[in-house]
Amino acid sequence: MTGVFLPAEQTVRRLGFLRELVPAAKRIAVLLDPANAMDFASIVKEIEAAAGRTSGLQVKVVNASTDREIDAAFESFGRERPDALLVGPFSTDRRVQLALLAALHKIPAAYPWRDFVDAGGLMSYGPSLRDAYRQAGGYVGRILKGAKPADLPVVQSSKYELAINTAAARMLGLTVPPSLLALANEVIQ
Repeated sequence: MTGVFLPAEQTVRRLGFLRELVPAAKRIAVLLDPANAMDFASIVKEIEAAAGRTSGLQVKVVNASTDREIDAAFESFGRERPDALLVGPFSTDRRVQLALLAALHKIPAAYPWRDFVDAGGLMSYGPSLRDAYRQAGGYVGRILKGAKPADLPVVQSSKYELAINTAAARMLGLTVPPSLLALANEVIQ
């Protein structure tokens, strides 16, 4: 086995950025797609451990894979009113649906990839998909030149991006702290 690895720890960092953007958040919903998460158990474990280190933080993990399950999850968010939403690894083809539902339910949400912010989402932190694809392409090239996949190490994505949509923040009544803006690789107005 070889390839480009996208680690669970970046989800905890995204939770930290979300807490910085919404400091009053005490109830965090976590939406995960068990069909898409590479290491689902590790992601849940990391998030629960991070929540345990933050006094008063309540985390509720919700699983959804299909359109119907995602819609049902947001209906439950409408009733339970989480203070913020952490979206785990979902396919980018779900980006418009997830960003739209979060906006409709007025839930500040953090996503794994900047494509979600381009679709109207509030913020994202995660590996650069462009960089990960470039790394994967390098591996394909090495294999086509005769390298054995078993001899190639699994590598971690080397470039991470923080993207913030200030228009989405304004719609949610949030002010993005200057410290977060300074860290952002991209700020979408």
